[in-house]
Amino acid sequence: MATFTVNGQSVNVEENQRLLRFLRDTLRLTSVKDGCSEGACGTCTVLVDGKSAKACVLQTDKLEGKRIVTVEGLTDFEREVYTYAFGMAGAVQCGFCIPGMVLCAKGLLDENPTPTREEAAYAIRNNICRCTGYVKIIDAILLSAELLRAGRVPEAPKDWSLGARVPRIDVKEKVTGTGLYPDDIYLDGMIYGSAVRSRYPRAKVLAIHKEEAEALPGVVCVLTADDIPGQNKVGHLKKDWDTMIAVGDITHYLGDAICLVAAETPEILDRAKSLVRVDYEELPMVRSPREAMLPDAPLVHRDGNLLAHKHIQRGNPAEAIAKSKHVLTQRFTTPWTEHAFLEPECAVAYPDGEGVCILSTDQGAYDTQHETMGMLGLSAEQVKVRNCLVGGGFGGKEDVTVQHHAALIAYLTKRPVKVKLTRAESILIHPKRHPMEMVFSLGCDENGRIQGVAAEVIADTGAYASLGGPVLERACTHAAGPYNYQNFEIDGWAYYTNNPPAGAFRGFGVTQTCFCIESLLNQMADLVGISPWEIRWRNAIRPGQELPNGQIVDASTGLAETLEAVRPYYETARYAGIACAMKNAGVGVGIPDTGRVRLTVEEGKLHIFAGASCIGQGLGTVLTQMVCEQTGLSPKQIVYERSNTYFAPDSGTTSGSRQTLFTGEACRRACQDLRSALAETDLEGLNGREFYGEYLGKTDPLGADVPNPVSHIAYGYATQVCILDEDGRIQEIVAAHDVGKAVNPLSVEGQIEGGVVMSMGFALTERYPLADCKPTAKFGTLGLLRAHQIPKITPIIVEKPGLNVACGAIGIGEITAIPTAPAIADAYFRYDGRFRASLPLENTPYTRK
Repeated sequence: MATFTVNGQSVNVEENQRLLRFLRDTLRLTSVKDGCSEGACGTCTVLVDGKSAKACVLQTDKLEGKRIVTVEGLTDFEREVYTYAFGMAGAVQCGFCIPGMVLCAKGLLDENPTPTREEAAYAIRNNICRCTGYVKIIDAILLSAELLRAGRVPEAPKDWSLGARVPRIDVKEKVTGTGLYPDDIYLDGMIYGSAVRSRYPRAKVLAIHKEEAEALPGVVCVLTADDIPGQNKVGHLKKDWDTMIAVGDITHYLGDAICLVAAETPEILDRAKSLVRVDYEELPMVRSPREAMLPDAPLVHRDGNLLAHKHIQRGNPAEAIAKSKHVLTQRFTTPWTEHAFLEPECAVAYPDGEGVCILSTDQGAYDTQHETMGMLGLSAEQVKVRNCLVGGGFGGKEDVTVQHHAALIAYLTKRPVKVKLTRAESILIHPKRHPMEMVFSLGCDENGRIQGVAAEVIADTGAYASLGGPVLERACTHAAGPYNYQNFEIDGWAYYTNNPPAGAFRGFGVTQTCFCIESLLNQMADLVGISPWEIRWRNAIRPGQELPNGQIVDASTGLAETLEAVRPYYETARYAGIACAMKNAGVGVGIPDTGRVRLTVEEGKLHIFAGASCIGQGLGTVLTQMVCEQTGLSPKQIVYERSNTYFAPDSGTTSGSRQTLFTGEACRRACQDLRSALAETDLEGLNGREFYGEYLGKTDPLGADVPNPVSHIAYGYATQVCILDEDGRIQEIVAAHDVGKAVNPLSVEGQIEGGVVMSMGFALTERYPLADCKPTAKFGTLGLLRAHQIPKITPIIVEKPGLNVACGAIGIGEITAIPTAPAIADAYFRYDGRFRASLPLENTPYTRK
């Protein structure tokens, strides 16, 4: 029992509990986020007697007489200051970490009103941000200090045209904690659901004993595969993922759900899960692709262990390489990577007429709808999905994890339910970045001109297909690099194993193969006797030339301009590494890809509806700026509505760096009719009117029998340079990115900085170790970089016109993370002469001792 104050109000807590649970569940102060419950992420940060502390590790009995402050307890002026500063600095992306960052800032600034940049970074050292790369959060803290000293907040910018540096439209709700993620929702009569997971990576389920759990008071139901009214199998593309493993079937990994338990409280739920007993026949597991391809390997799935094989060829690379003056061949490996988004997966579902409504955090509301429809055996009209705020995704929230489970419980019990993963469950269950083994051969002439490339890729796609096939395909199609040559061949294989699934992850397979081709190109430059910058300049794709896939690139192609932008940095540094990259915008390769937007006028406001998830990349701000640019309306006249399946038209998955281009172009088209209507009357006069825009990006399928296939509507290009200091630590990373037209340069910079830091971790510190198919890492041991470890990052935006859709804007969400690792690897080669062909890089100052 303890008495203390929360935001100035005295509270008495009779039963000892974690402060996090008391603040959220009893006081409903939902700005205090539950990111890990392990004391590792910092999203639950509060101030205790003015000092930052993590609410998930504090026990209420230890807080007698203490003063607790959450973001809800800020003064009105403080809220105004932090909202303005974090918005104008571009510090807010997914927003899940932001209330904790704000309280760290307050704790610092209350004690030290004039901090240095280093002191600001140190103040947030215990708080993880996976989106921003910390740069703009530190900027926001310093700007907050200025505003607090001045005692006034400037006016917000009025110019919201394309190219303006404006704050995100959702800054206020994310800074002040009023915006809702699914876990922040508490409905009357809501129950809690969770799955009992498999004890073994591969085992036959012989029996499920649920009677004792069902008898526990407060348990609402224990569901098994027999209770599913529709199809048990779900899957983003291939329906191979079991909603639950039925008695008599075989598990595929430790994350498989055996049964679902729902109870009146989380405490009863945990007790009930422990009472479920499952009988198994343990079976031999498949640990790796090498084991999966053996002739006598156990079958992970009945149709075999090979998920996909991709073969791409253009020209005659074997002959071209054989005739080359210089030839290099090298084997490379890249590891599993955990997305580590700050918000664990959570969904709330409730009965809706004869169906259900799902409040979700995912990368595609329509994807969630389609998978849930089949599982429940319901029509689209009976399964509604609405996005809440999404606390980061990076590809890891493209598959259903909890949404369909919540829908099933709500549908069968006729009760609202919340289903969420613990951080340990999240680390186990959702698909990761594919680990890959790769062999690349590169041939060049005496001048360093690429003659041909041949490669092989073997990927571990884990227990289920997820997006393993398309990831392998993209890894293969982009393995040639952004260069002008026509002899290329690659074979890729993705194998099922009993490891956690692998699927989409920022870069979508290109991150892995780019590491290979760029590293080999750096070695080739030395062999030829020219600089790594020069070999890229000689081979860089330019407008009107053919990529190795045969596509003739358009006038917006700006790779050469990114090389020119980084050249002064590269040539004046003693230890510098360099790498280039390209990344498609849109699905491409002949797959239908459509953006859709509906604009409605209601009570003098224009509402933007698009069935496209905003996961922190700022889509709502992009569309708002697009409307302002096209119509002359002010942002105060515009309301961006969250993605849903019942009024917002399907605009595709937030994946493939596609939303700015595809949904942006659909928005531009809708604005053309709106602009014409506004020429006749004002917005009030258009009440009740709707304006619709649609854009279909037409491309050619792989292997199309045309001389120059159009594989993708557009590509982004980049060059990054890593500069080391004399001690071998990263001093600066320079990242030049061709984005066509930068809709919001502030957001573009934030994407660059966040992608660079994410791939710094990929290159140097992050690990997702497995022991007999079981992940052994906790959130705090993944190796995520922290604010005080970040070097100077110099983002350079290259704008080049030429793309005739979306006002020339090309998505940048993925490419920012692609060339970083090979640039870092090359920098270390220049530093110590060791060529490193596997990640994370060994023998650097960042290597774990």
